[in-house]
Amino acid sequence: MEEQKSKIENIKEKFSADKQRYVTALVLIVAVGLVALADSFFLTWLFLGAAYMVATHESIKLFKIENNNIYFLVFVVWFVALFYPNPDDLSFLTLIVVTIVMLFYNQINFKLLYPFLYPVTPFLFILALYHDFGMGVLIWLVIVVVGSDAGAYFVGKSIGKRKFSPISPNKTIEGVIGGIVIASFFGTLYGLNFVGFWLSLFVSFCTSVAAVYGDLFESYLKREAGVKDSGNILPGHGGVLDRVDGYLFASVVMVILLRGLA
Repeated sequence: MEEQKSKIENIKEKFSADKQRYVTALVLIVAVGLVALADSFFLTWLFLGAAYMVATHESIKLFKIENNNIYFLVFVVWFVALFYPNPDDLSFLTLIVVTIVMLFYNQINFKLLYPFLYPVTPFLFILALYHDFGMGVLIWLVIVVVGSDAGAYFVGKSIGKRKFSPISPNKTIEGVIGGIVIASFFGTLYGLNFVGFWLSLFVSFCTSVAAVYGDLFESYLKREAGVKDSGNILPGHGGVLDRVDGYLFASVVMVILLRGLA
């Protein structure tokens, strides 16, 4: 009886310690759910834009860039994306514009391009995914990324033994494989609403793999910057980049595959 009470107390203590994390997660789920139900391009642009600006700010800190002019250009790019028919094209145009400006002033610092490669470009691809294929396919992306993340966590905790990468010591090979399998399974089932079986499987699998390495890339950036989280705007979760890292690689892969093969 005493042992059972002790277990219950431990569960209560753990829940109390993680309460902030659970509340934040619930708020995020509700917010994302409302945006999905509304299925409005403007609302989706606005919601993603808020995350985009914060994530860019976090990336600028991770890259240790001291140039506030970047924020203005980042804002302009997202504003133009509201009207431009191919939002992802703006990423390449922006890189060219920034390079031209650096050449014009003879101040070459390619480090200034980093935030436009990550996360500006991936966010433009997320918006393009919604613009080109609709909310249903955007939900497909969410299913795959969440499946990859949750599957890797639970499988890794259950049977994980071998380390996946020194960049992220908590990840195991077994967990990553399990996450990809789970994400591919559920992603394929949902993807049948839009494409055939084999293409759904291929897109889900490739998107899942990309999500794993998107997570790993952000871990690498934090490790290089010497920080635990990309920010602290989300209580219990860290920064925006900590929550969307998998989506940033996965969205690019999904857009390219669906445009080329669907």
